[in-house]
Amino acid sequence: MPVDLPRADPGTGSRTDLAGSVQGTLEADGPWCTVVWNDPVNLMSYVVFVFRRYFGYSHLVAEQLMMQVHEEGRAIVSRGSRERAETDVQAMHS
Repeated sequence: MPVDLPRADPGTGSRTDLAGSVQGTLEADGPWCTVVWNDPVNLMSYVVFVFRRYFGYSHLVAEQLMMQVHEEGRAIVSRGSRERAETDVQAMHS
């Protein structure tokens, strides 16, 4: 089940909800996506916790993304500028 993800707002660099905003012009170097891949190490509950804590997703959205990772092997968890994606990837690795 696809989930609307926040993306970087080209005017401010802040995150906005795709469902509540008009699709605007994307940044010149974007969009970049942060992909979380399934692994045998992290517990599902921990993945939900990280998605909620780091990305600020609701419990429902975090669970949907976690299940997408579990069932499909991967999920896009954020979109935006290259710098934002690099920051998100680094956070997921720590």
